[in-house]
Amino acid sequence: MATASVEVVPNVPKEILKVETPSFNETVVEETTKPNIAIPTITNGEPKVSAFSLASIKQKKELAEAQKLVTKEAIQYPTESFTETDMLLQWNKFAMKLEEKGQMIMHSLMLINDPKLDGAKITHELPNEGTRLEFERTKNELLGYLRGMLHNHDIEIELVVNEKMENKRAFTPQDKFNRLNEINPNLELLRKTFDLDV
Repeated sequence: MATASVEVVPNVPKEILKVETPSFNETVVEETTKPNIAIPTITNGEPKVSAFSLASIKQKKELAEAQKLVTKEAIQYPTESFTETDMLLQWNKFAMKLEEKGQMIMHSLMLINDPKLDGAKITHELPNEGTRLEFERTKNELLGYLRGMLHNHDIEIELVVNEKMENKRAFTPQDKFNRLNEINPNLELLRKTFDLDV
């Protein structure tokens, strides 16, 4: 015969909590008191400002401005003088670097004609607006290169669109030599000294 087991649970008196809910017409007023919190002060007598307050943002801006005034140094960039020949030599070197990288469009845009130098401003003519936009993409890289190689940070490049511009390209070896001789007249001396053929 199977016996059934019975669990005995002790009889514990239960407490009933009475919760009063206000009716719709009654208003409940709770009284709260604000604790007195002492504001810590810094040694110079000014109160410490929370990092999350508007006053802290103002203090951070004032501190940053004060530091700028203290640490601002006059940086002198080199402004050595250079000739148009120096500029054209570096211009063509940069164009050759672009050709080595495979950037043939920019290479041809740089060599489409010779840029003109007026003080520290280089003016380069391009045949249309599309070529000017293409040139703008590499303009900053070219400008940095020229400023570094010519040791003059006043250099600026101005692009001018001239739709009537005729294309000056060198096709024969003699044309190429004449073009390079315009850039650097010492090539003719070199050719004569070593009795070189063109």
